Amino acid sequence: MAATRREARERALELCYEIESRDAEADVLLDDLPVAPDPYAQRLVEGVAAHRDEIDTQLSKLSERWAVDRMPAVDRALLRIGTYELGWEPDLPTGVIIDEAVELATRYSTGDSGRFVNALLSRMAAELRP
Repeated sequence: MAATRREARERALELCYEIESRDAEADVLLDDLPVAPDPYAQRLVEGVAAHRDEIDTQLSKLSERWAVDRMPAVDRALLRIGTYELGWEPDLPTGVIIDEAVELATRYSTGDSGRFVNALLSRMAAELRP
């Protein structure tokens, strides 16, 4: 049974977090999983990995007083996923991308993370989807 997009994003968050915390390569981590993730989760992880430098450059440019490497790890992973979706998944509605990232940030990160992720992805949407 295929996962919902929300479940795929949640799985992609877990995988992006693991990739960074283990300093692993996305393709190696994905190949080593006992069960392959949902195709959309895999597409998100591979997309973030393929465009990570460009994504981080955009995040650095738009985040005021926050270096990307100083952001909470969960927020950083969600911002990378959201930025990838905004920039490379043009058929997805902007509001859905931001709302789901905010929901995951609220559930899995700090008390201020929902507002932080919302503000930064909103700026990113204005930049990438004018």
